Amino acid sequence: MQRREFFGATAAVAAACLTSNVRAAEKDVPWLKEIQQRPEKLPTNAPTLSDLLVDAAGKRIETVEAWKPRRAEILAWWTKFLGKMPAERNPAKPPALKVLEEDKIDGVIRQRVEYEVEPGLKTEAYLCRPEKLTGQAPGVVCFHSTVDHSIRQPAGLGPDPQKAFGLKFAKQGRIVLSPRCFAWPTNDKLQAKEETAKYLARVPNSLGMAKMLYDSLVAVDILAQLDGVDPQRLGAVGHSLGAKEVLYLAAFDERIKATVSSEGGIGVRFSNWNAPWYLGPAIDEPGFARDQHELLALCAPRPFLLIGGESADGDRGWPFIAAALPVYRLYGPRVTFGQWNHRQGHAVPPIAEERIEEWFAIYL
Repeated sequence: MQRREFFGATAAVAAACLTSNVRAAEKDVPWLKEIQQRPEKLPTNAPTLSDLLVDAAGKRIETVEAWKPRRAEILAWWTKFLGKMPAERNPAKPPALKVLEEDKIDGVIRQRVEYEVEPGLKTEAYLCRPEKLTGQAPGVVCFHSTVDHSIRQPAGLGPDPQKAFGLKFAKQGRIVLSPRCFAWPTNDKLQAKEETAKYLARVPNSLGMAKMLYDSLVAVDILAQLDGVDPQRLGAVGHSLGAKEVLYLAAFDERIKATVSSEGGIGVRFSNWNAPWYLGPAIDEPGFARDQHELLALCAPRPFLLIGGESADGDRGWPFIAAALPVYRLYGPRVTFGQWNHRQGHAVPPIAEERIEEWFAIYL
């Protein structure tokens, strides 16, 4: 019952979103067809994945109605695999924010805030919002990558301005919350092994990714209730570690209407998904046959852009797109999903910044 209540709370907030969560738009990004095209030559290490549109009886799934039971089965499997969640949530009553620090830069109010992510457990985030705001604005949760300065990165306070999506998006009229991953006990100290060991001792029968997902859902709860945020226009963006977090968040939370996942490693064997702070060693066991094309399918029909640079993600990830595309197509001819490969390594080059901005400008 507790697990059903946990995800049921999110589902209740997003009631009826599954078939209406792509905001009507007059146009698509001009490169949409490009990101749905198979690479000319797939790498030899591109995986072979299971067919998502076959039901338990071996019958072909050809409609959204027929897909729903299959979708429920996939969601239930991953929910069970992630294990116990650290606490219950009430999306209608999210944790209150305490402002610890505030400044203004280029028309943006930037606040370092503290909140109780679990009962008795506090964390921090950066909240960036336009200083002048008329009406409601889109809200975005932005997840930092594996850098010591954690949430300072998206807030524009780190040495990597190309990943300062919190500050950049706020300048463009959005309200952005950038929460700290649990592997950082403070904003400037990464201790993944130690913090994961503490978590798993405190919450047995759980995975590190369950904690990340829970914390992400709490961040969306907060964002959706903030003054000035349009709760029907919520997005998520992340690079590397943050890309892993947005993949799970978008799969489990239908409130997220547009997603960009950059260089997270879409396959469970594409990066360090077997680390205890992610999915753990179970994915390396013989017979583990699931993979994260199933999570991409859970995101359908909402806009999802996977970005690769031929490091964690790239051409070898095409089978994941090919597997989920038929699910997206069940919902109609307008498919806002695909993979773009900038081929510049584990980075966010200027062209990637531009495409991320285009994605959110159109689909959020």
